[in-house]
Amino acid sequence: MSSELVINSTNERVSIALLEDGKLVELNESSLKQQFSVGDIYLARIKKIMPGLNAAFIDVGYEKDAFLHYLDLGPQFSSMNRYLMQAISRKGRPIPISKFKRLPDINKHGKINEVLKQGQYILVQIAKEPISTKGPRLSSEISIPGRNIVLIPFADKISVSSKISSQEEKDRLKNLLQAIRPQNFGIIVRTVAEGKKVAELDTELRSLVKKWEKAFDQLTTKNLPKLVISELSRESAVVRDHLNMKFDGIHISDEAVYGEIKDYIREVAPEKEKIVKFYSGKESIFDKLGIVKQIKASFGKTVSFKQGAYLIIEHTEALHVIDVNSGNRSRSGSDQETNALEVNLSAAEEIARQLRLRDMGGIIVVDFIDMHRNEHKQKVYDRMKEAMSADKTKHNILPLSKFGLMQITRQRVRPEMHIETAENCPTCNGSGKVQPAILFPELVKHELSVLIEEHKLAKLRLDLHPFIASYLKKGFSSEERKWRKELGCKIKIQPAESLHFLEYCVYNEEGEELQRKRR
Repeated sequence: MSSELVINSTNERVSIALLEDGKLVELNESSLKQQFSVGDIYLARIKKIMPGLNAAFIDVGYEKDAFLHYLDLGPQFSSMNRYLMQAISRKGRPIPISKFKRLPDINKHGKINEVLKQGQYILVQIAKEPISTKGPRLSSEISIPGRNIVLIPFADKISVSSKISSQEEKDRLKNLLQAIRPQNFGIIVRTVAEGKKVAELDTELRSLVKKWEKAFDQLTTKNLPKLVISELSRESAVVRDHLNMKFDGIHISDEAVYGEIKDYIREVAPEKEKIVKFYSGKESIFDKLGIVKQIKASFGKTVSFKQGAYLIIEHTEALHVIDVNSGNRSRSGSDQETNALEVNLSAAEEIARQLRLRDMGGIIVVDFIDMHRNEHKQKVYDRMKEAMSADKTKHNILPLSKFGLMQITRQRVRPEMHIETAENCPTCNGSGKVQPAILFPELVKHELSVLIEEHKLAKLRLDLHPFIASYLKKGFSSEERKWRKELGCKIKIQPAESLHFLEYCVYNEEGEELQRKRR
């Protein structure tokens, strides 16, 4: 299976698509104005203690206070808190953590007001981004992720990923890291570390320890809340979590992001530097690779997947419901039981893809087509587990119930990806009244003349819906040629699938957007 990562960066947002054999399986979109990311570590102040919830609310700078439950403090909270207080009192010059004397673990069944008080300084990490009406979810069990290992300050344990199947390799990695691990640091060994040599792991371990120590340099309580350790950029974090031996290409449309990713790959996996490729085409990289078309086909209430079968996906505040329908497959010559099995097996693969693609979390209930034979139900359950095995997000799948329902839980750490695919009438915007479409080319031509005069343009690019672009470029004596002569400007008309039927976008010679309008 070939895997490719496509990164499309604009002035306002970054979109990251993961393709497996050319098929879109993950989509990650984030605004450049987005403030909070999973993994960011803040020095903050406790705003309110809630003994009834056994939790505290923390001001991390979000409009709603972040939530910290007692169970998310971590066993080593007392040591972490003592070290933080020493660092603050010593004005950001704490003793090395390897020389710090750890305190006993906190009581697993204790109460929040026994360890925290209002106004107290605290070091917290974003565990879940703000979702719906809720603020960020926090943890004080700090972890600093790298490509091969995760560093946990004040822990004293080495854990190895359960996805590494060889017990011999698990023991090798555990013994290796036990020998180089600094005191008072715990380590989680990631799956990708399988087969790695001691030099590579030691280099990464030292860099993570340095990242932790640097956070406390000149640490003060001024201007709280304060970001003390930032997660990698969204692009670099996605690359770090997906980079493996089967990764074949990273395509990037932004030069600055290309440089950042190139530097990151050169540092962590220099042998893979050649897979990073810069896309310099005028057409959007998502349009060029057909990703926009896949997005339009994959999001929405109804999703078709095979020979007329389709899913209906509904969302509520408490859970997601997916209904499997056979559509016109019921007309096939197979008996009902065989037909139901075939549709359900295909649906399992598409559902696994949809969960990753939309980043659906919480409780998911799937209503499969009824099957009577237990061995068929087991086949569907096995196929779903197999299809979900590529999903890095923590999840749990239960076998089909006697009603044909499957329950899935999937960890939710950021808002679900939602893209509106239903479109209003492009000419009336849902009002029911339209202006004559025949006037559209003349309106565009008039507005181009205004832009050309205003910006003194000698060259521009006009993006239009493919149907409109084809009409304006048709024939030797095309409208495009006429406009060039009449307006005295070199105009290049280019089709863009992402634009609505009567929408257009104008760019100058440097590729900067000058105007975007929908008539």
